[in-house]
Amino acid sequence: MKKTLLLPLVSFLLVSGGNDAWAQVYRCVAAGGGSPEYINNTKEAQSRNCKLVSGGNVTVVQGTPVSKAPARAAATATSSASRADGNADQRARDGDMRAILEAELKKAEAKLAEQLKEYNNGEPEKQGIEGRNYQRYLDRVAELKDSIARSQSDIAGIKREISRLPAAN
Repeated sequence: MKKTLLLPLVSFLLVSGGNDAWAQVYRCVAAGGGSPEYINNTKEAQSRNCKLVSGGNVTVVQGTPVSKAPARAAATATSSASRADGNADQRARDGDMRAILEAELKKAEAKLAEQLKEYNNGEPEKQGIEGRNYQRYLDRVAELKDSIARSQSDIAGIKREISRLPAAN
């Protein structure tokens, strides 16, 4: 018996002898009224009383099979075991997230301390051309002030995220 070609997506072109011709696709429905099967084998289609699909391009997308009740019962039986594994996995992810956020917090706090030291209470030391160009000095001071505000906001956000995590065991 020849294997039939099941087509999850049917819309193709056969090239035969240099002439382009569209493939013939047949729709076969089981006697019990199940889901249709699409084949492109003419002999098998005739033996199974399949009907030729016509009327332009044909696209068939194979759906997900419907699960049976016994399969659901088996899934329910194993769900409690998988839930326990899932809880352990979640605790591990939360622990990893806490460690990452605490590392980011330390980095952000170190950056803020460096910026505050450079800012020097609004009077940072003049650098290079800033001695002669006061506007450039004022621009740098304003940038430092904005950068400090952003760092403080970042630190507050990281602390907020850490507070949302479950308490460490």
